[in-house]
Amino acid sequence: MSVARRGLMASLAALLGGCSPARLLNATVPREGYTRQADIAYGPLPRQKLDLYLPDTPRPDGKAVIFFYGGSWDSGSKDDYLFVAQALASRGIATIIPDYRLYPEVRFPTFLEDAALATQWAGDRVGVAKLFIMGHSAGAHIALMLAANTPYLAKAGVDRMQIAGTIGLAGPYDFLPLTSRKLIDIFGGANRPEIQAITFTQAPLPPALLIHGTADTTVYPRNSEHLAAAWRRAGAPVELKLYPEVGHIDVVAAFSDLLHKRATTREDVLAYIDAT
Repeated sequence: MSVARRGLMASLAALLGGCSPARLLNATVPREGYTRQADIAYGPLPRQKLDLYLPDTPRPDGKAVIFFYGGSWDSGSKDDYLFVAQALASRGIATIIPDYRLYPEVRFPTFLEDAALATQWAGDRVGVAKLFIMGHSAGAHIALMLAANTPYLAKAGVDRMQIAGTIGLAGPYDFLPLTSRKLIDIFGGANRPEIQAITFTQAPLPPALLIHGTADTTVYPRNSEHLAAAWRRAGAPVELKLYPEVGHIDVVAAFSDLLHKRATTREDVLAYIDAT
């Protein structure tokens, strides 16, 4: 985020009582155009709950998105992403935002198993063939791990090749070796190929859209570049969009009306859903 935008966000946060950036964005979100059904259980555990956002005027084709948020696999809440849900639901796209279990309660691959279970719920609700799996950062890692040639969705009773497509925003897909002690603990080792999506880019693969900012120093753009190249080598359709001078948080914050001029994420995602 630029110095000017950091100043803007800090000033607005002060006005709103020191809100987090996500809650700050949510405070600017219109409340019309959709209905939120909160805290629906997709499993028996406390973190296995989701929010369903139903558009007042659904698209005729019934397309929907399940969105997995980021937070380094150890933080995050579905309540922080109203601005993403509103951007989609107000344009006719049913949107599902689940919570999932986090470190240190769980380690890899439990959060993937939770995500697969939430995807099963979403597929049963809206139809797998109409469902796009999307995520940002750690959530993009989850989304692409589900879409890649892995067994997680199949174990949950979902045919991953039936999903409409997958959308990754600034995700880590080709990041070994790990050097962070915390991440080594989360993933059970520093150099395990089975923790990254690029390991599983064997055909068949569903369509994918990968978006990354070139100024991202949290998750380097090469993650999306490498995964897109691997997706193509497997003969699968993939679009790669790199945004000059856009950082890690800007990519998802641009869904909001407040920061939508920072990047074309919202427009590109909507165009991809239209075309796929």
